Amino acid sequence: MGLHKGQVVGDPEFLATARGRRIAYHITKGTGPGVVFLGGFKSDMDGTKAIALENWAVAAGRAFLRFDYSGHGHSSGAFTDGAIGDWAEDAREAIETLTEGPQILVGSSMGGWISAILTRQIPQKCAGFVGISAAPDFTEDSMWRDFPERERARLMEEGLVMLPSDYGDPYPITRRLIEDGRENLVLRAPLPMPFPVRLLQGTADADVEREVALEFLDHIDSDDLRLTFVKGADHRFSTPECLALMIRAIEEIAP
Repeated sequence: MGLHKGQVVGDPEFLATARGRRIAYHITKGTGPGVVFLGGFKSDMDGTKAIALENWAVAAGRAFLRFDYSGHGHSSGAFTDGAIGDWAEDAREAIETLTEGPQILVGSSMGGWISAILTRQIPQKCAGFVGISAAPDFTEDSMWRDFPERERARLMEEGLVMLPSDYGDPYPITRRLIEDGRENLVLRAPLPMPFPVRLLQGTADADVEREVALEFLDHIDSDDLRLTFVKGADHRFSTPECLALMIRAIEEIAP
């Protein structure tokens, strides 16, 4: 669930959180509603989509925030110490501290799950949501579901297993990640989102099944909700055509 790298622009600033984490971020000043990019699992804010959005925001004069969860990218902490709840806390504190007014959340992969959590926690800060290859509840409905019994047993006993990845080194999956994920599931009850929602999903996505996008669609309660399948697009969703669709979805929500 990683991303191709984009062009890194300058050194990040850092936000000290209430839990003592140092969250790296880049912020672009501009008009609102602002846009916040929430990245994927073991990804970072220097990926192709985040940089494309920053370039668009600069050209459009739109406020924009990209950041790294703890244990990701330039932020403090070890990846294996974190879990969904921690990363949602990081995102919430970054949004509440660094942005003004309601924001359009652009959640890529795991960032789609984090965004859904935030729409429940801080609905007053949400002006819209764009999910890109969104992966809500993936720790339970993908990882845990697909682990063979012997892997499940080893995870529970030893606390860590390595999951092969198509994006580089294997992912270290901790017992805490799975257990914390169960405390943050969003597809077990309706998800009120009283603002425009756009979901973008590639048909060639090997990490997120089409059924996940449809289930997400069914759980979201919004009067302005659209799901777009893009034939042949993979999980990265980072071709020029896909990036243009992402930006078009944002502009449709808040021209």
